[in-house]
Amino acid sequence: MNKQTSISGLDGFPRGTSDEQNISLTFTSLFSSPAGAEVLKYLRSVTIEAVHGSAVTNDTLRHAEGQRYIVGLIERRIQHGHKVKSNE
Repeated sequence: MNKQTSISGLDGFPRGTSDEQNISLTFTSLFSSPAGAEVLKYLRSVTIEAVHGSAVTNDTLRHAEGQRYIVGLIERRIQHGHKVKSNE
């Protein structure tokens, strides 16, 4: 890690401010393309928008929540990247 101030990133891992911004800008660039937007739309449909019935097992629910967390993290990274870009 470089010699900049360490902050807790969107994912809870400590890293420098510029490293944190670069990660988010990369996510924003990737998922702003038409193909990236389609991939994110698909990921949302099979995770965040998926509904499990009352018979869902604990293991299945934990697995689904982990997937939802990752897709949510991608979306937060994209939003953060847009904020970084608007402040440049």
